[in-house]
Amino acid sequence: MTGLRAFGSRWGAGALGLVAVLALWWIAGVFAWFKGTIPTPFAVLRAIGEQGSEFYSTNFTPTIELALRGFLWGNLLAIVLALLVVIIPLIEGLATQLAIISYCTPLIAVAPIVQVAFAEVQTMIVFLAAISVFFTTMIGTLTGLRSPQQASLDLVRVYGGGAFSQLVRIRLIAAVPNILGALKIAAPAAVLGAVLGEFLSMPEQGIGPALILAQQQAAIPQVWAIALLAGVIAGIGYAIVSLVSVFATRWSTGNAVLA
Repeated sequence: MTGLRAFGSRWGAGALGLVAVLALWWIAGVFAWFKGTIPTPFAVLRAIGEQGSEFYSTNFTPTIELALRGFLWGNLLAIVLALLVVIIPLIEGLATQLAIISYCTPLIAVAPIVQVAFAEVQTMIVFLAAISVFFTTMIGTLTGLRSPQQASLDLVRVYGGGAFSQLVRIRLIAAVPNILGALKIAAPAAVLGAVLGEFLSMPEQGIGPALILAQQQAAIPQVWAIALLAGVIAGIGYAIVSLVSVFATRWSTGNAVLA
């Protein structure tokens, strides 16, 4: 009963916060705050409806595909590198520095270098999306791999298992919650990286070019509509990973107890 009340209170607080944001947004649009650059929610919804399905399939589908490719490649490389650090501790310094550099270097500074290195525009966008997720996933995975208690690792060693057996039987299972937590953050970051890559490389189609075209035409409601839908896509990615994490975390906890 207590859990149900807590769940209801969280949803109630979230709904109240959403209503407050919408009310503030509506007031800002009606009274033309910030020199009229904030349209009303109704104007944004009308702009979404006026675009038509062809506009969204033409511009949103390519961005989603490139963001997904960057999400997969960036996270795969991050997880593999974290596994190698656990197996070969000597490379930890190099791997950590690589992750920090990828996180601290602004994408807008990396983009010209990447654009020279990769002649294909799509490859550049995928690369920037991958960089956006690399640091978070690597650090989260590495933290999870090092989270098991020493007693569990010693037990595997007593039965003749080495570092690889510890990794497979103990560390990977214990790291699942951390990995999924990092992937939840990485999903919206991949979308942001892909859109920024489109801003800098200007492909023929995509969310980035659509935003730039709307800005050039001074179509403020359309700019907000595209940006809002891009945020919705990022939120859907977060929600999908969150849904997977609910079941995967239960599996991980159950197997950790058995181990």
